[in-house]
Amino acid sequence: MRLGINLGYWGAGMDGDNLAVAQEADRLGYDVCWAAEAYGSDAPTVLSWVAAKTERIDVGSAIMQIPARQPAMTAMTAATLDSLSGGRFRLGLGVSGPQVSEGWYGVKFDKPLARTREYVEIVRKAMSRERLTYEGAHWTLPLPDGPGKPIKLTVHPEREHIPLYIAAIGPKNLEQTGEIADGALLIFPSAEHLEETALRHLRAGREKAGLTMDGFDVHPTLPLALGDDIDALADIFRPYTALYVGGMGSRKQNFYNQLAQRMGYEKEAAEIQDKYLAGDKTGAAAAVPLQLIDQTTLLGSVERIADRMKAYAEAGVTTLTLAPAGFTLDERLAALRAGTEALERASLA
Repeated sequence: MRLGINLGYWGAGMDGDNLAVAQEADRLGYDVCWAAEAYGSDAPTVLSWVAAKTERIDVGSAIMQIPARQPAMTAMTAATLDSLSGGRFRLGLGVSGPQVSEGWYGVKFDKPLARTREYVEIVRKAMSRERLTYEGAHWTLPLPDGPGKPIKLTVHPEREHIPLYIAAIGPKNLEQTGEIADGALLIFPSAEHLEETALRHLRAGREKAGLTMDGFDVHPTLPLALGDDIDALADIFRPYTALYVGGMGSRKQNFYNQLAQRMGYEKEAAEIQDKYLAGDKTGAAAAVPLQLIDQTTLLGSVERIADRMKAYAEAGVTTLTLAPAGFTLDERLAALRAGTEALERASLA
């Protein structure tokens, strides 16, 4: 099992620290460094900066949002980043959610699976430097009855095949991801529930495409906090978990809330959402069960984290991306180093 690092969003007050974390991950031999985007910092700009300041670690978008860019623009960006980084770019894509897609980007959040499939097909075709033609329900290239003509990408990526990941939570999205992508970016993963919540759907998609799970990157992100007091460490992540389970989406369409329900937390997920949407964020955080946090993060001593890493590897994870917590840079770097030590203790390096 390999390790990755997720810097989250740029502009959250830790930008200088984030670069230092990425550089330390590079020195420690971490496999990939991801950056996120929503409606603040954009991922490609951050990744170009990180790539310029590191030497070996891959850089990846987790995620570049599908409603934010036309697919040909995404292919241009991916090819450029791969070329500038010396073949170190990984393209992570996702459809975002209804509020962001429609409220920020002005793109209707309809038929997300069909849109994702067409988007991936166009991106792959453009990155392969074929002349770009496409006929689909959502995109037609070139536009009919106009002056447009099939055009070929002029930038040469460093590699013939840039790894393409999709952020997936729901069963249908997971199955399609297994079918059309090189890897799946998972959030709030529990080793105990990974088979029923993710892997069986990914496997079904691979089988549909005539493929096995060999070479497919099962790639969850887990926050990590180092220490002895598990309850206190869990409290660090209560607001984060409450935000996603309670407020990341509407009452009818919250993918993270639905995931918590599939993990067996139906009653708790409903209570968290009720309180969060009523404006009681403190109450929502308090309603998050300790077990849910413990199952979806890495908490405790190096030995305890090593045991959890072993459980994820046995469940089928191929790359484990860490989001090291800490109130200071030194604490975050210590958590990062603990991740490497835990991987070695688990005999997974």
